[in-house]
Amino acid sequence: MAKRRPCLCGAVLLLILSGMLGASYQLMAQQAGQGDPPAATEAPPASPQTPLVAPQIPTKPATNSGAAPSPSAPDPNVPQNDRILWTLPNYLTVENASSMPPLTVRQKFKLAALETFDPVEFGFVGLAAAVNQATGANPTYGPGLKGYGRRYALEFGDNTVENSMVDALFPSALRQDPRYYQLGKGSFLHRAGYAATRAVVTRSDSGKAQFNFSEILGAATAAGLSNCYHPTPRALGSAINIWYTEIGWDVVSFEMKEFWPDVHHFLTHGNH
Repeated sequence: MAKRRPCLCGAVLLLILSGMLGASYQLMAQQAGQGDPPAATEAPPASPQTPLVAPQIPTKPATNSGAAPSPSAPDPNVPQNDRILWTLPNYLTVENASSMPPLTVRQKFKLAALETFDPVEFGFVGLAAAVNQATGANPTYGPGLKGYGRRYALEFGDNTVENSMVDALFPSALRQDPRYYQLGKGSFLHRAGYAATRAVVTRSDSGKAQFNFSEILGAATAAGLSNCYHPTPRALGSAINIWYTEIGWDVVSFEMKEFWPDVHHFLTHGNH
């Protein structure tokens, strides 16, 4: 990171956020209860006036306690990850379900951590840092491996702060659902419009449609906090551009989440 006094607050912020998200990365324990088997009924005693007949031993009714859960009803406690293009993490998408049980605060932080610290994300952050170095972004960082390491840390910080604000902190504080619910039906334009409007429309934890304060305020907060650790302070207009850019990339991700199941099915099963 750049050696600048205001960077101290950014460094401390990143350490807190990274530690908080890393701690929430642990998966929650699953507990499955098992019922006691029904007790067998006793056979009635044989009547002395009738021939003795061997008593019928009651059979134990069949149960499906060991059956696997239906694939159409995913367990909300187990994060689903239908990776986009078989690479990009996709934990915050709900497919083939109009509603799901609300996420707890711990689950929201866990899903944000899974998105942020996915191994593929480290590769994309490295690619972005390489592009920035090739184009001469942040020239104070200099060339070479040292300059690349600083740019990598900067990109990773931006990604961590934005994910934590939009997917964890604001959804937890405002009781909003950070997941994307795939529409999955209708015309292409209808579905594309639905996906684009998810930047401003989301669900509350109770399932009601709400203005997406988590996206708008979370992205704005992330853009503002980035001034604490960027090498040179940015003007208000530049911060606003960063804010719009972050929302724009989130809209692109919503479009990919909406249509990826169709693309996936087409590539693996043909066009039937």
